[in-house]
Amino acid sequence: MRTNDQIHFCPPARLIVGCGSRTQLPALLERLGYKFGVLVTDTFFSNQTPWVKEYVDAAAALGIETVVFEGGKPDPTTKLCDDATLEIRSKLGGIRPDHVIALGGGSNIDLAKAMCVTLPEGKPVKEFIGTLPAAPHALHLIALPTTAGTGSEATPGAILIDPSNATKVAVMDNVLRPVIALIDPEFTYTCPPRVTADSGVDALTHALESYITLDSFEFDRDGHPDPGYSGRSSLTMLFAHQAIDLCARFLIRTYHDGSDTEARIGMAYASHYAALSYGGAGLNAVHGIAYAVAGLTHQSHGSTNAVMLPYVIDALRTTRHKELVVVARLFGVDAPNEQKMVQQLPFFIREMISQLGIPTTLKDFGIVQEQLPALIDDALAVTRLAKAFPVADVAATYAQIVHRAWAGELGKAQ
Repeated sequence: MRTNDQIHFCPPARLIVGCGSRTQLPALLERLGYKFGVLVTDTFFSNQTPWVKEYVDAAAALGIETVVFEGGKPDPTTKLCDDATLEIRSKLGGIRPDHVIALGGGSNIDLAKAMCVTLPEGKPVKEFIGTLPAAPHALHLIALPTTAGTGSEATPGAILIDPSNATKVAVMDNVLRPVIALIDPEFTYTCPPRVTADSGVDALTHALESYITLDSFEFDRDGHPDPGYSGRSSLTMLFAHQAIDLCARFLIRTYHDGSDTEARIGMAYASHYAALSYGGAGLNAVHGIAYAVAGLTHQSHGSTNAVMLPYVIDALRTTRHKELVVVARLFGVDAPNEQKMVQQLPFFIREMISQLGIPTTLKDFGIVQEQLPALIDDALAVTRLAKAFPVADVAATYAQIVHRAWAGELGKAQ
């Protein structure tokens, strides 16, 4: 316990975790009084798995009607959200749904979150982007993640792409946090190795980044009475610690053997524990810079996080020495003393990322040196994340991290 923590914690109202737990959902929704829902997914889950039909039929048997939208796409756009809203409202014929179910990875969950505020009145999603004067009226969200990584089932934000300028925008409010998060590890058994690696390293990034982010008593909440993120606390660090431990044990195993059910279950737990940590504490430089890297390379979110992670950890060897000693021990880093352990940890993480088949330098991603100044500027422009980076000079440290990530340099003097 830290007596100076300023905790503002908003987990899902109900968390259900366990293999096969998806079969519990219809009865739970009936007990809670839900009558008419929208299920947001994509054609893979509607056509190639039995899960959508099984749920719709079981819910119908209990008197719960469901309209299915199967047009989910990777990196959903504001246009997709608006088009989906119009399509669903047309199907509803004036009926007002009382819940939205998201089945899929982070993209489907983000789309469903945004639709929770667009469906009630059919307003375009751009009306909900940025800081809102009051919490929007939103439909209740039930999230069923099918990957072990994004953690969107425990966070307040939906990330969409604005196709007019190809930038990421956020719909952000605690009202968007799911009222039910149902984690059935069996959903993840269908994930191919590339998705397993990307989502798994995303979970690790969430856990590590929130474990070493700005403290709650230093975090700038801008006077918001209900902040989405509020800095790390002893509570968020408990979840992060457990998530890091599980990732250290199971991430590589799931990538090399997707039939390893123990590892699959372990990563499902790791992903949600990491979400409970970063969903309260927030993130910082890894994601801040990764967004800029993705803008240049169009590589996946998990991979762009992964390439930056070792270099950000390396830059915090002094600022977060005590915490990184703990992390090094969880990963089994063997060194004669704590200083050496912390020095070796970024190398260890980079090697693990290499084992996941992900490039480990910005140069390997195809970024040329002349692009680095603009990349740094774009990363710093994500001020919410830059402000949470626990260093004295954020701009200088971002520049150092980016240049070292391009050249592949680790372990230099701070």
